[in-house]
Amino acid sequence: MRAPPGEIMFPWLRRSHEMEIKPLDWAEFFGNDNPVELDIGCGRGLYTWKASEANPQINYLGIERDYKTARRAAGKLYKREIPNARIIAGDAREILDKLILNGSVHAAHFYFPDPWWKRKHKSRRLFTDDFADQIADVLQMGGILHSWTDVEDYFEVISALMKHHVQFETLPKPDEKTPEHDFDYQTSFERKKRKEGETIYRGRWKKINERHE
Repeated sequence: MRAPPGEIMFPWLRRSHEMEIKPLDWAEFFGNDNPVELDIGCGRGLYTWKASEANPQINYLGIERDYKTARRAAGKLYKREIPNARIIAGDAREILDKLILNGSVHAAHFYFPDPWWKRKHKSRRLFTDDFADQIADVLQMGGILHSWTDVEDYFEVISALMKHHVQFETLPKPDEKTPEHDFDYQTSFERKKRKEGETIYRGRWKKINERHE
């Protein structure tokens, strides 16, 4: 099933600014009580699609700021009528703040974020102290943040922020596996960079404490 041009693709695709401003009820949103994982900056949705098919007992929510890209990601889910995955188009910071209930997320995935290469633009990078706090808020105790990038200096920033965050402990990085086919990558960007021979930096961090005001 392919989405016709202009098709809304509900419930696989939603726009955050059209949604009621209140934390989502996951059981209502997905129609079940399964654990929820976030794919923040999901891009074209390869991870959301493949993970949701491989793990039907887990619900996946992809978040993508660019609507056209979010629509491409949702199209993969719509075409296959995948029941345990959804895409919300909108700003991740606003979605985490207004739509995601604290302590309601099993894991968060943050793969290949925009590095904003120009020095004057680096302040636009998504991963900051405040973003790390937002992730800590929405994750349940024991929840895992996964982050991969091909940009070494950005990974160093992320690693430093997480290393010094009192709510997290650093876990061993995942091994790099040999893909069996073109869709056997974490994201389409990982596929592109590994085929170009680039190094991929991978990290995992576990929530071990709640925030104390």
